[in-house]
Amino acid sequence: MARRFGGRHSPGAEGQPTPARRAPERMAMRRNLLWIAPLPLLLTAFSGGALTLAADLAALALLLGAAWMVGEGLKAEAVYDERRVAKRPAIPRKLFASAMTGAGVALAAWSPEGGAVASVIYGVIAAILHVAAFGPDPLRDKGVTSDDPATDRVARAVDEGERMLREMREAIGRTGDRQLGTRVERFRDTARTLFRTVEEDPRDLSGVRRYLSVYLVGARDATVRFADLWSQRHDAQARADYVALLDDLEQTFAGRTRRLIELSRTDLDVEIGVLRDRLEREGVRTE
Repeated sequence: MARRFGGRHSPGAEGQPTPARRAPERMAMRRNLLWIAPLPLLLTAFSGGALTLAADLAALALLLGAAWMVGEGLKAEAVYDERRVAKRPAIPRKLFASAMTGAGVALAAWSPEGGAVASVIYGVIAAILHVAAFGPDPLRDKGVTSDDPATDRVARAVDEGERMLREMREAIGRTGDRQLGTRVERFRDTARTLFRTVEEDPRDLSGVRRYLSVYLVGARDATVRFADLWSQRHDAQARADYVALLDDLEQTFAGRTRRLIELSRTDLDVEIGVLRDRLEREGVRTE
């Protein structure tokens, strides 16, 4: 069967990747400021009585929690933006972070002598500014339609594949070996190229399912075992064997991606040939 081809502006192109909505560097700088801004509460907490101490420490916990939560939300949004087919994040982390920021600022602004109204106003303003600075979470699925279960299956399979890649990255990070970290990142990019190819045509899923599950589970398990061994002793042979495994996996994934692309071109040639024959039967010249 022929495949569907089209660009960003073609009908039904909602599943096409969209550019990142915000500059990552600017978002990272704002997120880092959120870790620093509440630290003065450690000083003011001990300048009053017990109520001031409790309120400031609670505000500090909320604001630091919000800084962590918005960081997780930005990571989830980056993955969502990269993918053609994606489910919206199950937890709206950035909106939760905005609410936590508002509550933290309200507590920090509260004092036993003053009223609660002013502190609530400060909190509401802080929450609104937080949403303006970081934006809301993605609130709808991308490229997934209720009448197309195939895209839903692809989204679930890619979610599982992304989880395996994330666990590989976390495991290799425990080794402290930057070269291996870079090597795993390169394999992740290769695997994600296959993900994007499958997202373009969900019918490819049956042919690559084992790549998104069995192979990636094996790669994750091998990475965890290597990281555990490396933490006990730096075995050069084990490191070489692990790098060789990554090389083999990368070649396997890249080869499968190339075959899918070649099949796509073949299907397009067939579709064009069928269309040309039909036009010629209708008396329309195609050359």
